[in-house]
Amino acid sequence: MDIEYLLWLQEWRNATNNALTPFFEQLSLFGVRDILLLPAFVYWCVDKRSGMFIFFSYKLSQTFNAIAKLTACIYRPWVRDARIIPAGDAIKTAGGYSFPSGHTMMAAPIYGGLCAATKNKFLRCLFVILILATAFSRNYLGVHTPQDVVVGTLLGLLSVWIGQKVFAYLDKHPEKDIHVMILSALMGILTLVYVTYKPYHVDYTADGKLLVDPVAMQIDSWGDAGGFASFALAWFIESRFVKFEPTGINAKGIILCIIGMIPLHWLIWNVGGIMSGIFGAHVGKLVAKSIILLYMITIWPIVIKLFSGKKE
Repeated sequence: MDIEYLLWLQEWRNATNNALTPFFEQLSLFGVRDILLLPAFVYWCVDKRSGMFIFFSYKLSQTFNAIAKLTACIYRPWVRDARIIPAGDAIKTAGGYSFPSGHTMMAAPIYGGLCAATKNKFLRCLFVILILATAFSRNYLGVHTPQDVVVGTLLGLLSVWIGQKVFAYLDKHPEKDIHVMILSALMGILTLVYVTYKPYHVDYTADGKLLVDPVAMQIDSWGDAGGFASFALAWFIESRFVKFEPTGINAKGIILCIIGMIPLHWLIWNVGGIMSGIFGAHVGKLVAKSIILLYMITIWPIVIKLFSGKKE
């Protein structure tokens, strides 16, 4: 049924001359790239706790994704059925295993976290629509099955729910934050060890090529799961040494945040390739994700603290 559904969407794409393909490609790409600008803006400008809660949910979801994807090891739809032809350039960001959807598991905790952090009904509806639209985009583009995106959405929202419980606990027991940081770091490190050393079954094409290279799949996990440990470190540095206060919604604060997003955008798009060239694929991925997290959580907040005049 899942393949038939994707074939039906493929026929729809062809019948409409791929009219919606560019939109869904951009929506899908935003969900794994510049989507981080949203929680960064909340963290820097609006509400520090809400921003940190979204960062936590996001990194927890990425860790869940690494565990689930490299445990299930399910092949992409076009590997299972050659009739599936992914739309546009979607296949370029859809290598490796299929289940669950990594794009969905990155978008769901951020949009879901933003939804949980606001009381505005319009924004809540918008964020819910964006979660569903991002999940559907992965089906529409032919790179994921329905079960990939359903489970990905549920695990992403589970991460938000856990994040809510954790931060509600910390509201009552702020001195316990170090325990959460240590547990987050341990979860990231243990997941990294698991995906690196677990045995993998491999299949080959008729001409002897690997269908999916497990080693290549581990690279993303080094950034995703290992990045949970980096997040914990950045959180510790900020909470113990930086102690900044958000700028607030005012002209100066918004300008500071917009300026900070320029290098953040550059880092998101470029630092991965640079670090991989220096440290190799696995460590480079971890270093790149760590730099992005440190920039968002500690480095730009130092700038905000210096120029906004606000202190904890």
